[in-house]
Amino acid sequence: MSATDTTIHQQVHVLYCDHHRWLLGWLRRQLGNACDAADLAQDVFLRLLRREPCDIREPRTYLSTIARGLVIEHWRRRELELAWLETLAQLPEAQAPSPESRLQFLETLIAIDRILDALKPQVRTAFLWAQLEGLTCRQIGERLGVSLATAERYVATALRHCYTLRFGE
Repeated sequence: MSATDTTIHQQVHVLYCDHHRWLLGWLRRQLGNACDAADLAQDVFLRLLRREPCDIREPRTYLSTIARGLVIEHWRRRELELAWLETLAQLPEAQAPSPESRLQFLETLIAIDRILDALKPQVRTAFLWAQLEGLTCRQIGERLGVSLATAERYVATALRHCYTLRFGE
C-alpha cells in the first residue's frame, strides 16, 4: 500500500469513527428508510476511499455534500424503476420480459439517464426530440428558437457524448 493510500485510509477511518452515526441519522431523515440510509452511508465512505487525500475543514458539510448527491441519484433511480414497473404492468403477460431482461433493461435505462444528465438542457432536449420524436434539425431549431446550425451542433454534441461514454474514445 502506498503512502497516499495509507493517508486516505487513515483519513476515512477518522471520518467514519467521528461522523458515521451522524451521517446515518442525516440520511435516515432524508430517505425515511434505515436500510437505504445505511447503504448510502457506506457509499459515501467508499467514494471517499477513491479520492485523493485533502484537508477537510468542515467534515459534516463535506460528508453531507457527497451524501446529497447520492440521495438525488437514489431518488432518480427510484423514479426510473417506478416508471419501468408501470410500463411492465401495461404489457400483456405473454409479452413481459424475463426477470433477467427486466433488470438489464432497468440498468440500461439508468445508464442512459446518467449519460443524458451530463448534457446541457438544450442539447439533451434536441437529442431526445431527434431520437424519440424523429424531428429534423430544422424542426428542433424552430422549437428551441435557435439556428439550424446550432440545432445540428446540439444533436452532434449529444451523439458524440453518447459515443464517447459508450466506447471510451
